[in-house]
Amino acid sequence: MSDDAYTSDQPTQPSDAMAALDRLVGSWTVTGEAQGTVRYEWMPGRFFLLQHVELSQYGQQITGLEVIGHLRPFGEPPSEEIYSRFYDSAGNTLDYAYELVGNTLTIWAGAKGSPAFYRGEFSDDGQTISGDWVYPGGGGYSSTSTRSDQ
Repeated sequence: MSDDAYTSDQPTQPSDAMAALDRLVGSWTVTGEAQGTVRYEWMPGRFFLLQHVELSQYGQQITGLEVIGHLRPFGEPPSEEIYSRFYDSAGNTLDYAYELVGNTLTIWAGAKGSPAFYRGEFSDDGQTISGDWVYPGGGGYSSTSTRSDQ
């Protein structure tokens, strides 16, 4: 593979859609039907956002790492959508698609438009996100994340 595969048509800075996710950076305390902490941080270069998860839900511990960003296979342009993959301590991998419009964060399980999704609203001061996971056929859960690092 030539060096051109790493340089041609490659962005020199993160997309505006990725930059908008900066409001997630920091530590959050999660309450509601899932409880615990999540922490977001930028990977160097700011092309990928990392989420560290330590939650308890329905009596089970959920520990994992999520990598959020545009897909960009060797030598290809970045994907239009923002995707993620979550890796948990039980060996599961879960794929998601992210969208932030104004104060509304939507995370679809799988592809954008999936019937399983999270939709949450940032408070005007950006200190909380409250929302619901919705599952097809009913079910889901509500949670509120409160910034805990300021």
